[in-house]
Amino acid sequence: MATVEIRRDDVQKLMAEGAQLVEVLSQQDYEDEHIAGAINIPLGRLAAEAHRLGRDGTIIVYCYDYY
Repeated sequence: MATVEIRRDDVQKLMAEGAQLVEVLSQQDYEDEHIAGAINIPLGRLAAEAHRLGRDGTIIVYCYDYY
């Protein structure tokens, strides 16, 4: 598994090709605003919930940084 930093237009292209987008925001932040098509798994639950993610294909993990 590789970790790669990508730009917004790359995310849109990958999602159009079937990539899965995971927002690791808190449940409240996700409910307030999220990217269409994303699923929410709060960062603290990511390891325990990783089974929800597809085994094949690209997975994009996203978190908005307020700073």
